[in-house]
Amino acid sequence: MTITCFIRYEIDPFGKAAFEQYARAWGQAIPRCGADLIGYYAPHEGSATTAYAAYDIESLAAYEAYRARLAADPTAKANYEFARREKFILKEDRVFLKRVSGPHGPRQMFHTDVTVREGIGA
Repeated sequence: MTITCFIRYEIDPFGKAAFEQYARAWGQAIPRCGADLIGYYAPHEGSATTAYAAYDIESLAAYEAYRARLAADPTAKANYEFARREKFILKEDRVFLKRVSGPHGPRQMFHTDVTVREGIGA
């Protein structure tokens, strides 16, 4: 059974660019250390202080081994140091969830989807 780690960040509203840099740096380190990165999400509309990240991992035991590898990874170490130095992350909460729905059917295409994709009405 795969579990998903969701991370909720409270960030400095003036630190959005730094958070985005931080998020991009995890793109190589997280998969290299054993988790399947789903993505990082920075504020776009609404709250200027809430950001998220999500990744899949096989189990809580695999998570513990992953965290040990991450702590030893040079890219991860540098990224942790960047966040500590720049102080754009004010709070970080993790929760581990399991998927209980799916598989889902394909998304239905509607006329408005096609016209926007073709550049009509965009």
